[in-house]
Amino acid sequence: MSHPHPELGPPPKLPEGGLRVTPLGGLGEIGRNMTVFEYGGRLLIVDCGVLFPEEEQPGVDLILPDFTSIRDRLDDIEGIVLTHGHEDHIGGVPYLLREKADIPLIGSKLTLALIEAKLQEHRIRPYTLEVKEGHRERIGPFDCEFVAVNHSIPDALAVAIRTPAGMAVHTGDFKMDQLPLDRRLTDLPAFARLGEEGIDLLLSDSTNAEVPGFVPPERDISNVLRTVFAGAQSRIIVASFASHVHRIQQILDAAHEYGRRVAFVGRSMVRNMGIARDLGYLRVPAGLVVDVKTLDDLPADEVVLVCTGSQGEPMAALSRMANRDHQIRIVQGDTVILASSLIPGNENAVYRVINGLTRWGANVVHKGNAKVHVSGHASAGELLYFYNICKPRNLMPVHGEWRHLRANAELGALTGVPKNHIVIAEDGVVVDLVDGAAKIVGKVQAGYVYVDGLSVGDVTEASLKDRRILGDEGIISVFLVVDSTTGKLVGGPQVHARGSGIDDASFSAVIPKIEEAFAKSASDGVVEPHQLQQLVRRSVGKWVSDTYRRRPMILPVVVEV
Repeated sequence: MSHPHPELGPPPKLPEGGLRVTPLGGLGEIGRNMTVFEYGGRLLIVDCGVLFPEEEQPGVDLILPDFTSIRDRLDDIEGIVLTHGHEDHIGGVPYLLREKADIPLIGSKLTLALIEAKLQEHRIRPYTLEVKEGHRERIGPFDCEFVAVNHSIPDALAVAIRTPAGMAVHTGDFKMDQLPLDRRLTDLPAFARLGEEGIDLLLSDSTNAEVPGFVPPERDISNVLRTVFAGAQSRIIVASFASHVHRIQQILDAAHEYGRRVAFVGRSMVRNMGIARDLGYLRVPAGLVVDVKTLDDLPADEVVLVCTGSQGEPMAALSRMANRDHQIRIVQGDTVILASSLIPGNENAVYRVINGLTRWGANVVHKGNAKVHVSGHASAGELLYFYNICKPRNLMPVHGEWRHLRANAELGALTGVPKNHIVIAEDGVVVDLVDGAAKIVGKVQAGYVYVDGLSVGDVTEASLKDRRILGDEGIISVFLVVDSTTGKLVGGPQVHARGSGIDDASFSAVIPKIEEAFAKSASDGVVEPHQLQQLVRRSVGKWVSDTYRRRPMILPVVVEV
């Protein structure tokens, strides 16, 4: 198995007749999925998603793929193929279209409807091409065939990309539920046909490659939900992804069966479920869904609220309910259902929300204590079956953390893919398919791009480090006035702390040290303000470290007179 080397440099020019594959997100992480295919000087992008921030990224709203490597080639992009409508696959599209609004979007009916609604908020009207399973479209030099796959959202597609260099197949997110709620199976005959034709490079979902066996069918959830609904004595609050149409359908069915009314909470949930209903993907009995404002007029045992926040997102409705920062107040006897899996990295945030809800008296039902969710990604048994059908000549695991990618590579090797034809890449690593062999040839920039409010890319790792220090250790400000000619201290120092746990009166011990340091620096002829600021940082920092074993941010303000 080939794998990236830390010393990789920029890739060479793509050989004539070769196909280049550059993942800009989704490898080594769960989210931010984006892959760029290049042939004959033209580009085709598959997915453009976002990653949601973790605790060590305070203040960040979203994390985008890095568009640097394609920014000067936007005119070469033939289109963006969207495999399905989850945020980790479509959430970055508005930010790429801000740079060039007329890049065509290619996807299924529901996927395009979800992204079009999102783009309205950004005041972008996209060019779209609706496709469905079985369709074959020529997109520049890329001959694309779309294949039905089963996932936790309707209308998901894989894409087979034919070029003179060979055929690449990108699965998107998929599993092989044999009893799907919408009766839309992963099209194994189509994959078998593609395998017989010859799949030169298979890019395959790796999320559940470590999980043995097969994913249970979605239908298994319905009976569990009925049991929870039957036993609930008061309100039921369900947290789910805003795009998990299948799960919401099961909630609606259970609510209808037990005589409850349903209200959607949160802008994205209201928007997406409205789209799904209007397009016929969500079946809503008349009178079942009501406005959240009318719920106060209903008995508690006739109410179901459906909201976002199943991953512990701090600004989502459920987290705010747990923190008593939402108009809907959790009370004793409420039942809260977290109808989703735990995305790796979100565990602490989710359990913090569960504890908060439990504190206010809610009975919290989650994957850890009830079967209220099944994964949307193929487990190891399904992947083995899939590889035996596809018989790829080269395999490139995608969509997963490092452990998932390696586990997926091992599965491919077990089914007969030669180890030297299995490429374990990471974000930014460039893979060329030339003469039937896939090889790593270089690396491009593919770091995190942070969205913070209206700011895109302005927040850096250094900024986040400062935020973490402020959050963990606080800040100490030191105000001084110095003679601009001699560098002598003529006013102050005044020292104040915020969030450091150190009382301002305690700084009387460090003021003589600052005065002594300034007297010495003045005798040495130091007058440059930056040097004087560094002097303050060293003096105060050493004192705080020696006295309190802390490392707060120290902000010196030197005024010259």
